[in-house]
This record gives sequence, structure tokens and C-alpha cells, in this order.
Amino acid sequence: MKYVDVNCDMGEGFGAYRLGSDQEILDVISSANIACGFHAGDPATMRTTVRLALEKGVAIGAHPGLPDLVGFGRRNMDISAQEAYDMVVYQIGALQAFVQAEGGTMRHVKPHGALYNMAAVRAPLAEAIAEAVYKANPSLILFGLAGSELTRAGERIGLRTAHEVFADRTYQQDGTLTPRSQPDALITGQSQSLQQVVRMVTEGRVLSRQGVDVSIRADTICIHGDGAHALEFARSIHAAFANAGIGLRAVQAGS
Repeated sequence: MKYVDVNCDMGEGFGAYRLGSDQEILDVISSANIACGFHAGDPATMRTTVRLALEKGVAIGAHPGLPDLVGFGRRNMDISAQEAYDMVVYQIGALQAFVQAEGGTMRHVKPHGALYNMAAVRAPLAEAIAEAVYKANPSLILFGLAGSELTRAGERIGLRTAHEVFADRTYQQDGTLTPRSQPDALITGQSQSLQQVVRMVTEGRVLSRQGVDVSIRADTICIHGDGAHALEFARSIHAAFANAGIGLRAVQAGS
């Protein structure tokens, strides 16, 4: 059987945050990326989400973002490589403390939003993030856009990397995601999303917006937990993989 990881961004609330669909989504994913307080999340939310992920047996990762609560970390900021390094180390440390306090082990790091997208194409930022992860804990797995500067930087420094693809996003001919500012950035049809993600896993290819097939490596699949139909979509992907003979398993360190 072929296996793939399915990850979801979680804990992206504040204060009296109600887990909502997060709790049920954890039943159909293998990795949780938990917000660390910069773009979303706070100490109570981090603790609660870590505890629940451990109870469900889901691999835990830090989800560091830009310090932009109003923009949910999805707006580009003019940061230096040093600033990127510092904020990633800081956020990894914050989540690691909660994971350790709950008796768990942190498995991976996945940057969020604009930080993720900038690092996908800007080598200095990618190298700074990879160095931050490596120095915080070299056994952590770095998640990055498939074939991006971030995965290349992680591999160069000696990290295990996971090449990530997206079920609900469209792709450009160069393998990058269509910017969210464009009207066709998101795939709104569930059947189209399912067809795309199954093909990426089984064939290693995705059809770009330019109508050209692009080769792609799919170690882990991202689904977004903040959508109106997030739980329904997560369950549909889980069922589609089962029908295609694809099993779910967190990315393995050293594999």
C-alpha cells in the first residue's frame, strides 16, 4: 500500500477559542500544524490543541508565522533573514514547551502563510528558516512547498524534508501556488480537489493553470482547517484515499 501524510493547520484561534471542527478533523489526518502565537493562537489554545492531538495520536508540528494577527499572517512583510531566523526559533520553542509539558514529542515545522510562500522562492529566507529549525532540533522534519527553495535549503543543511502539496489550491507552470490575490487561486469544487490530490499522490503530476502538466512530489497533503466546510472536505479526502488504496501515515524522520 502507498502511504501519504495529510496535515492540517490548527489552533488558529484566541482566548475563549472553541475547537469546533478541529477535534473531529484530527480523526482523519496524520499531522497537525499548531499556530504559535504570531499569526494566530495563544498559550491556552496551544496547550489545548497539543493535548488533543496527543490524545488522537496525531503528529505535532510548529506552525510559525509572521507577526501579523490582523492579516492572519497572509500579508508579505519586508523581513530580513535574521528576523526570520529569530521568529522561527522563538515560535518553535514556545510550542516545544507545551508539547514537552504534555509528555509528547514534536515532529515537524511548517511555516505559515506569507512566510511559507516567501521562503518558497527567496533563498536567503529559506536558508534562515532551515537553519532555525536545524539549530532548534535537527531531528525535526521541515515541511515546505514541493520543489521549493525551502525544501532545498532544508536538504542542504541536513534536515529531513517533506514536500507538500495542496488539495484546494491551483498551481502555476513553475510549480508555485497561484497567489491568493488571483480569483482562481482556490479550487472550490470538491470533486476537482479530490481528483487533483489523488493524481498528485499516485502519478506525481498536477495540471497547472496554464494547461501544462507539472511534475510534483507529494510527501504530505495540506488541508485548511479554517474553511466553512473543512471537516466535510477532510473526510472526503480521507475516503478518496481509501478508495484509491492510499493509507495515511505521518512523515517518518529519517525515511
